[in-house]
Amino acid sequence: MATGLKGRTIAFLVAPEGVEQVELTEPWKAVEQAGGTPRLVSTESGRIQAFNHLDKADTFAVDTTVDVSGPDEFDGLVLPGGVANPDFLRTVPKAVAFARGFFDAGKPVAAICHAPWTLIEADVVRGRTLTSWPSLRTDLTNAGATWVDEEVHVCDAGPTRLVTSRKPDDLKAFCQAAVEALGH
Repeated sequence: MATGLKGRTIAFLVAPEGVEQVELTEPWKAVEQAGGTPRLVSTESGRIQAFNHLDKADTFAVDTTVDVSGPDEFDGLVLPGGVANPDFLRTVPKAVAFARGFFDAGKPVAAICHAPWTLIEADVVRGRTLTSWPSLRTDLTNAGATWVDEEVHVCDAGPTRLVTSRKPDDLKAFCQAAVEALGH
């Protein structure tokens, strides 16, 4: 097992329902395999409901909430996608502040698919280059970002290393780049 994240605790911020399951579970496994400790953070305690596209999938236990935890407890942040997940998170001020806090602290962030919606709401994409699900292109551009159509993109144009990816098909590249970024 690789140990690039040994001693590091990584937050996975998700809504109570709507996260794309594979975009949660694959990066989670990658963090564990690299020796890190993933923790599930949500806006409510209990369990979250994951989805396989539009169909309900598994549920997962929440470790902590944005009401009681902050970025100071973590070494990095992963934002899984799914359409409903980031769309809900961007309407919850404490979730948006939680995500923005990683940028304020210069800690690495990895976001896949629709997850950059939360980053747009946090006003942290201006001047950055990102990729995402294609339908976010206009949203990201309007928020001051440069959008690229790439499997994975690592942006160092700021104190926070930002890793973004387009979709579940890109998970292998996303997980590799995310683990590398989260280890710095």
